[in-house]
Amino acid sequence: MAERAGHRGYIGARPLNGSRTPQHVQNIVIRDYARRKNLHYLLSAAEHTMPGSYMVLEDILDELPQLRGLILYSIFMLPPDEARRRQIYDRVLREGCDLHAAVEEITLASQKDIQAIEDILLVNKFATIL
Repeated sequence: MAERAGHRGYIGARPLNGSRTPQHVQNIVIRDYARRKNLHYLLSAAEHTMPGSYMVLEDILDELPQLRGLILYSIFMLPPDEARRRQIYDRVLREGCDLHAAVEEITLASQKDIQAIEDILLVNKFATIL
């Protein structure tokens, strides 16, 4: 089997939690995260701006057999639907990859890591209601 390439970045143009971060800043954050974690960073793919679009994320997931994993700018870039997120987690792990979120400094490398990500998303969901 050929050597896996590295970790693909994933950035976007949509607002996250009500604020917009320029794509070049997202790339700086991901690149710095990869350097500190000693991960081989591959260029980022940028998600489409249309609300609810995850086409680029799906393309990265299709690329997983050639990657070591992916680095999201933030876990808040994941789909809002928990079942869909869990499908992503399962696919990443099934392919022998890991998923990182640079802003939150969190890694999904096994099933036990899923709950930590889901807890953060749940707390944020209820905090924004208040």
